[in-house]
Amino acid sequence: MSPGQNLLGNASPLYGLRAVAVVLMVATLTFSARAFTAADADTLYTAHMKAFYFTNEDGGFFHTSTAGDKEAFWQAAEQMEMVLDAYEGRTNVTCLDTFTNLFNGFISEHGTNWQKNVYNDDIMWMVIACARAHQLTGNPHFLNVAKFNFDLCYARAWSTNLGGGLWWRTDNGSKNACVNGPAAIAAYLLYQIIGDKNYLAKSKAVYEWERQALFDPKTGKIFDNMRANGRIGFKSFTYNEGTFIGAANFLGHTADAKLAVDYTRNSICHDGILPDYANQNGDAAGFNGIFVRWSMKFIRGHGLQKEYLGWLQANADAAWKCRRASDNLAWSRWELPTPDGEELYSWPCSSSVIILQLVPPNN
Repeated sequence: MSPGQNLLGNASPLYGLRAVAVVLMVATLTFSARAFTAADADTLYTAHMKAFYFTNEDGGFFHTSTAGDKEAFWQAAEQMEMVLDAYEGRTNVTCLDTFTNLFNGFISEHGTNWQKNVYNDDIMWMVIACARAHQLTGNPHFLNVAKFNFDLCYARAWSTNLGGGLWWRTDNGSKNACVNGPAAIAAYLLYQIIGDKNYLAKSKAVYEWERQALFDPKTGKIFDNMRANGRIGFKSFTYNEGTFIGAANFLGHTADAKLAVDYTRNSICHDGILPDYANQNGDAAGFNGIFVRWSMKFIRGHGLQKEYLGWLQANADAAWKCRRASDNLAWSRWELPTPDGEELYSWPCSSSVIILQLVPPNN
């Protein structure tokens, strides 16, 4: 008996309801046949900020969700990067003021010394955000905080165990792509700003360890981690592909970066759409925005738009078309309509904002 039939051989009422649901879903996803525009990118950014950004006497913050609360350390840092993406993609100068407000709020919550945070990757994400902000504004406070905390984190996380690389946490249980990719980027940004070749050497050393330990040179896959006993965690995620691409691009490893882009497109995507990380209250829900950020820098820098831009524009179209009409928020499950009337989380919604900011429209 097929799942769509009852014992009498007729289509079941439940199956009929499912069919109607599928039709409605398709109709929702395709209610706008046109491709996204620059104005649509502004719409998603404005909607995100209206729903999640708030200020008080200490500075600016992001709500965790439409229900409230404050965003946690690394998700806040990454949404601060989203604001910088909006500036770089749309040259809206108010974004830099917003970043300053968010920086002040972040410091009011976490101080300027982040040693208490046991997650080394958390620190590196915020170092990247501050270093990027310094490059755009020249604000020395952003640089001072970035340099101090990079130095602190690198000193406690780097070891010769397992051939090098940075520990993920202070318990030294594993060395993960999610800290080593960002650390290589962070060190390179500090080298760009300060000109100190020690940071370039650190960027190269971290990248070379990740390449040797967690990169498959035949496929472009980035393995998630290596445990202290040498055991590999073979899962791959878009944010690890993205930061590897970012570091490879900075350090001139063009073939490595291209291989990682190809692996993401050919092996992680579903029908060309970046993966559906279903748990909207989990870390993975915002990973795709990180991939888009660093892959677009690589694609633009090497003139690879003809090969990759159509693919990323299709993803941006999916992000735009899955938004809900009530408030223009778009979650990260781009193959499905954003549920109307349900609680949404700022971190996964940031990926939709990022891709429309950084991927140019095709019109």
